Amino acid sequence: MQSSLLSLPQQHGPQVQYAPEPPPGASYPSSSVELGDLKRILVRRRFLILATAALLTLAALLYGLFTPALYSSVAEIIVDPQDLQVVTNDVNPSRVPPDGGITMVESQVAVVQSSGVLLRAIAATNLTEDPEFNGQGGLLSRLLGGVLGSESTETDKTGETDKTGTTLDALRRRLAVKRADKVLVLDVIVTAKSADKAAKLANAIAQAYLADQAAARAKMATDASDSITARLEEQRKRVQRAENAVEAYKSANNMVMAAGNLVSDQELTEINTQLAAAQSRTATLKAQVDQLRRSGGAPDATSEAMRSAVISSLRAQEATLVDQVSQLGTELGPRHPSMMAAQQQLRDTRALIARELGRIGAAAETDYERALANQQALEAKVAGMKSKSLDTDQASVKLRELQRDLEAVRSVYATYLQRAQETREQVNVDSTNARIISDAMPALKKSWPPLLLLVFGAFFGGLGLGTGMALIAEYSSPTVLSSGQMQSAIDAPVVGVLPAKSARRRWWPFGGAAAQAGQRMDAVAGLALRRLFSSSRRPPDWPLVPSILLTSAPEDAAQRGRVARLLANAAAARGSRVLFIDTNAGKGQKEPQPGLLDVLRGEYAFEALSQYVPGSNVAVLGKGRPKAAFSEAQGVYYTQHMLAQASRNFELVIVDGGALADNLNASPLVAMVDEIVLVATLNATPMRDVTAASQAISVMGRLPTGALLVDEAA
Repeated sequence: MQSSLLSLPQQHGPQVQYAPEPPPGASYPSSSVELGDLKRILVRRRFLILATAALLTLAALLYGLFTPALYSSVAEIIVDPQDLQVVTNDVNPSRVPPDGGITMVESQVAVVQSSGVLLRAIAATNLTEDPEFNGQGGLLSRLLGGVLGSESTETDKTGETDKTGTTLDALRRRLAVKRADKVLVLDVIVTAKSADKAAKLANAIAQAYLADQAAARAKMATDASDSITARLEEQRKRVQRAENAVEAYKSANNMVMAAGNLVSDQELTEINTQLAAAQSRTATLKAQVDQLRRSGGAPDATSEAMRSAVISSLRAQEATLVDQVSQLGTELGPRHPSMMAAQQQLRDTRALIARELGRIGAAAETDYERALANQQALEAKVAGMKSKSLDTDQASVKLRELQRDLEAVRSVYATYLQRAQETREQVNVDSTNARIISDAMPALKKSWPPLLLLVFGAFFGGLGLGTGMALIAEYSSPTVLSSGQMQSAIDAPVVGVLPAKSARRRWWPFGGAAAQAGQRMDAVAGLALRRLFSSSRRPPDWPLVPSILLTSAPEDAAQRGRVARLLANAAAARGSRVLFIDTNAGKGQKEPQPGLLDVLRGEYAFEALSQYVPGSNVAVLGKGRPKAAFSEAQGVYYTQHMLAQASRNFELVIVDGGALADNLNASPLVAMVDEIVLVATLNATPMRDVTAASQAISVMGRLPTGALLVDEAA
């Protein structure tokens, strides 16, 4: 019988296309996480996230409970960018920078934290003896201090230096100097285990900063004063040398000075002035003489005659006499003695006028001649002094050069002398541009540790860290996160996503109990069947019954079996007769019953082994007895024969093919079924298992035609 079955024709067998086997080193597709998939990752790895958050929260709580409390106090210092100007030429000039002093104030932050300021504060508060800051507060430090206390004096000195350095470092760690934005105020913040100590240290540092600034400015003024004073003696000697050079040159060239000028120059200037006056007088007298000469017979018309008081008096008498003569001539006649006497008086008056006019003319001539002689004498003297002055011009050029040098040296010496006096006065004047506007007060609440803030921060930080660790774990071992990712991995469509809310229940038998799965899962399963066969390329006259093989990774065996039964129930609920082949049935039985393997070996007909489940349209065929092997060609032939025979009694065959990588006996089924569906669990099935299953299907000569996903979160 077996030989006759083997000789049956296979013209109706499916045209199997073998996919190329992937290279041995091929890697599974990388995970591409979408925003919607984060929920699945976080839910799946929630224990890691919550454990990380709980661990960090516990650590923060223990730290907050066992850490000694710290208190912070703040002293505020305002720094004015415009200095106090004591004198005009101050050593520290008062200028406001273009940025309003922000840069200058920002540099003072570093000054407050400098070693000089902090050492002043340490010395003022005797902080080197405080165990909190000198590094001797612990038991180990006290023991070491007791051992080192028996050493030599030199060691004690070194230890004291180390103690100062340790205290300085500790104070720096407890100190914070801040400046708010657009504010010229420095906040000196000190943290200590005691509120009073923190306030005391903050005030000490603020005072030390002011003292350091005042000392720095006084030192600058002292250094400037000493430097200028050291140059005064040299400047004085330079002035003396310049004065001696001027006097020696004047003595060598017989140059007498008076009121800063040469006597010869002064004399020449005075004589020139006299000459100019003489020339002016001569010109004036010459004009008078010329006028008198031009008047001829009427000298009384000159301006000198008009200005003469004598002439004016005589003219008045003349006018009186003329009037008298005219009156007497009318009354008495020309020969009357009175008339004749009046005429004689008139003649005498006119003679006097003529003599006075002559005297005025002679006086003008005499004055002119005298002025002309004086002018000529002055001109001769000026000419002589000019010739003498030309001889001293070259010597005067050199003298003026020496005098200019002397004035320059005197000016520099005077400036140095004034500046030295000013800087000496600035040493004793505090021009510091900073002041304390708020003294530090003891804090009422501790600043560290903020227990509530630490706990909340640790909790949410732990959630964030746990989330990051979950994402890293997901990236290092990616799982199936979405339908798109699954479709990209197997290059086949995802025909449905089934919820898994009833996954913890015992599998229901075939038949009416399937209603317990819920209408939603039944609807999704029915829709998946429609999608599978709507895209199928089965010829219309294909003699084999429609068939679906489901496979998965070994870890998804339970989900695969559930999905296979769900599909069978969904088809049976719609009136289809279903043959359900379970390649996993019978595992662990000592005496397995005949089943699929027996059919593939040709020992039984499947009609004799399949049994209908009571109350349903589903017939079940188990795995069978793996007592003997069979060839692949033999298995393919009997698989084709079984599917052809099943078409007379069934409308659908569903095969639970198990994990194909571990079930090579299913290869004949892989070659003959219509659809090969890969089952995976969202956010649980590793991508490497999906790749391994897809590669196993490829090795058997087929490719996955679809996928069904199980969503445990639905």
